[in-house]
Amino acid sequence: MSAPVDRLQERVVDASEPLADIMPSAITLAMMLRHRNTASWLRSEFEGYDQAAELPGYRHDVNGHIVARSPQYGWIPAPIDRHQLRQFGHLDLRDDVPGLEQTCLNCKKGTGHRISLPGDQLLELQHKINLSAELAINISRSTYCQLLKTIRGSLYLWTSAILEAGLSGDHNAFSQDEKEKVACLDNPDRFWREAMASVDDLPVPGVREAGFLERMFGRTG
Repeated sequence: MSAPVDRLQERVVDASEPLADIMPSAITLAMMLRHRNTASWLRSEFEGYDQAAELPGYRHDVNGHIVARSPQYGWIPAPIDRHQLRQFGHLDLRDDVPGLEQTCLNCKKGTGHRISLPGDQLLELQHKINLSAELAINISRSTYCQLLKTIRGSLYLWTSAILEAGLSGDHNAFSQDEKEKVACLDNPDRFWREAMASVDDLPVPGVREAGFLERMFGRTG
């Protein structure tokens, strides 16, 4: 016998467990409970969102900083004003959780990840600031970490609600009565909105910082 809800929550709060490794078990639990909306949300998170998909709030209009490539100094802050930053300094993050987590691992604390501006936006901003240099949006590591914590927080709140409904302990399957008892919890929007509002108060870890060799060569375990 296994305790799928209890075990999943234990993994969610364990800093040594990558979120990408947890999500297949979360999808399995959602299917066991017939939480189809939750399973669909989890699959989208795990596989990434296509361009036509509507994004959850924590992935929409993610703020960053505009940087320009200098031949002498490398990437430096671009000479833009606040209005231009509001217009161009944000984007939607559609990447899959494994990719987001790896991006976060590859960044040192206090740094970020550069994403090229789309061609039309690049040309428009270059024209506005009279600069021909390559431009990109830099998304900070802390922003990636907060996004991933929000997803973990959503899983924590979802599993907490299931446990509060009495579905703790060993289960190889759930009865019809048990599924009906938690049917109202098949609402991922509720849990990610709650997580967005309270993520810093939830007992979920951020993404650990990788060492130099791991950033160079990837995970070894």
